[in-house]
Amino acid sequence: MSHPIQPGVCIPWEEKLKELPPLTGDAELAKRIWEETDALGYLFIWHCLLSF
Repeated sequence: MSHPIQPGVCIPWEEKLKELPPLTGDAELAKRIWEETDALGYLFIWHCLLSF
């Protein structure tokens, strides 16, 4: 059984990491950028739901 997705997240980093090739650079930087970008997607979806 998988753990529930946290509020504010569309695709968790752990799930996205499975789709990516092995990271050779700074994994924490990639994780931070993914989480910030994913949060914007979540915010956009909520904005569309509440505005229309």
